Amino acid sequence: MTAELPLWERQGAFPRPGADGTDFHLWAPNARAVTVFGDFDQWHGQAHPMTRGADGIWSATVADAGPGTHYKYRVTGADGVVRDKADPLARAAQCPPETASVVTAPSSYVWTDDEWLARRAETDHTAAPMAIYEVHLPSWRPGLGYRDVARELADHAVAHGFTHVQLLPITEHPYGGSWGYQVGSFFAPTARLGTPDDFRALVDHLHGRGLGVLLDWVPAHFPKDPFALGRFDGTPLYEHADPLRREQPDWGTYAFNLGRPEIREFLIASAVYWCRQFHLDGLRVDAVAAMLYLDYSREPGQWRPNARGTHENDEAVAFLRDLNDAVHRAVPGAVMIAEESTAWPGVTAPTARGGLGFDYKWNLGWMNDVLAFVAHPHAERRRAHERLVFSLTYATAERFILPLSHDEVVHGKGTLWTRLPEGSQRAAGVRALLAYQWSHPGAKLLFMGQEFGQRDEWSDVRGPDWDLLDDPQHAGIARVVADLNRLYRTYPALHALDGHVDGFSWLDATDTTNSVIGFLRLGPAPSAPGHTVACVFNFSTRDLYDYRLGLPYPGRWREICNTGAADYAGLGVGNLGGVHTEPVPSHGRPVSARLTLPAESAVFFTPDPTGSR
Repeated sequence: MTAELPLWERQGAFPRPGADGTDFHLWAPNARAVTVFGDFDQWHGQAHPMTRGADGIWSATVADAGPGTHYKYRVTGADGVVRDKADPLARAAQCPPETASVVTAPSSYVWTDDEWLARRAETDHTAAPMAIYEVHLPSWRPGLGYRDVARELADHAVAHGFTHVQLLPITEHPYGGSWGYQVGSFFAPTARLGTPDDFRALVDHLHGRGLGVLLDWVPAHFPKDPFALGRFDGTPLYEHADPLRREQPDWGTYAFNLGRPEIREFLIASAVYWCRQFHLDGLRVDAVAAMLYLDYSREPGQWRPNARGTHENDEAVAFLRDLNDAVHRAVPGAVMIAEESTAWPGVTAPTARGGLGFDYKWNLGWMNDVLAFVAHPHAERRRAHERLVFSLTYATAERFILPLSHDEVVHGKGTLWTRLPEGSQRAAGVRALLAYQWSHPGAKLLFMGQEFGQRDEWSDVRGPDWDLLDDPQHAGIARVVADLNRLYRTYPALHALDGHVDGFSWLDATDTTNSVIGFLRLGPAPSAPGHTVACVFNFSTRDLYDYRLGLPYPGRWREICNTGAADYAGLGVGNLGGVHTEPVPSHGRPVSARLTLPAESAVFFTPDPTGSR
């Protein structure tokens, strides 16, 4: 083993060619003794003591171990306590609730996505549409494994126009109710759904259908289960040595010691491993804010400032920069996404300019504000109007993803459907909300079930209520999502300048009386077809007729979307395919048009190239 090899080729279990056994290598620098045990010794734990190297790596060769063998390490810690541990570098694990590691041979999977990878490496993803379908794979179609679910998931995502699928963590985890966020094995796909090669087949199939694949990845913390990383060699090895920095109080877990080079290497190797070995197109890094701040979820006296006397976690900042640079070097075209909920500056700025180096940041401010707005009774929405429009004042401060994610449909929060005021217009409200998300600057993310207005909260043990698609109201929401994605991908105005101030211009932001807003989305060549789209929203319960709105160009404007259309189970109120401008200045624009705005709806217009300008 040489230091030039990646970590996953230096540590872990490596079956020798033929029937010559398996080599085991484990980092446990403070352990007094280590034995590898498993199927090959009937789990007695005494027959195969390991030898410690000067670098703290323990090694042994077991003649009777080969691919498929289950094993663990029995570690006598520096504290004298004997602990049975899973292999931190295992590439496969037993299906929970069992917790042993599994010896795996090098993958024999034959990939078919060379063209996809080559195209990904050459694509400027910041100028391309990104509409992400977020999926908890075990509950999307309960009972289906990686290979079985591949075709159905691809069919569904493609039919609804998504560009990417993002998987909640499928890194092996002991407790299904954690949805994968308490990781027990940072290199193994969960055995609940199949083998590592089965997961490769899923990714390959999605690529073949034109879908990128992203993975939720969790470097902020790890669970305290006895078999896992905690006090691995009788010392706080993976977790922080400082008791005030050792735990994540929100989740009852350990926090990684990001100041230790070996831990940074372990986590960065995990990130690169997933992207390289499984051809993933990027990672969504969970709980970044919990890493960045020493006082995150801690009261005074429960945290210690840094050397400057402030609350920034300098070790985490350095780690995140190294992480993003390493993934971008190792995996051309991969995207790194931060779930970061504060105003930390430069999350998506390059590391060379002092940023963290992510490609995108979840816009949780937009999510909180827009959900708070639509939850207001219609008669009170004028008082919440600022929450509807505020995000557009900072929409280009970072490269954002607009998430309506799994976090918003659990723990008593309801769903998009139930957050809206009760009444006959709930479906219309969901359609208008989704249209606002799709027209607002930023990439899009929607959790499974919300694409058709799931009514019940999500549970990790039951799937979406697919039978709702037999209801015209819910089928109409699904058709809106498919059509919004079609427009999003077709019209450069809706994606090409997402991160630029030139890609957005207000038409009307102040009509609180009618709960109406309107804005322009602009592409790089506004005079070209598809490079100008006017997006207008009526969030009131009244149809508005002859609503005058200023527009930048004279002539006919074609209606390309009306979420109140009969095709979506709306009432069919609209503009008969388009409107004509009049030489009447309005809203600071040289011409204007009289629009019909259906209640609780969105209408989009684009200049008609066949009409007069």
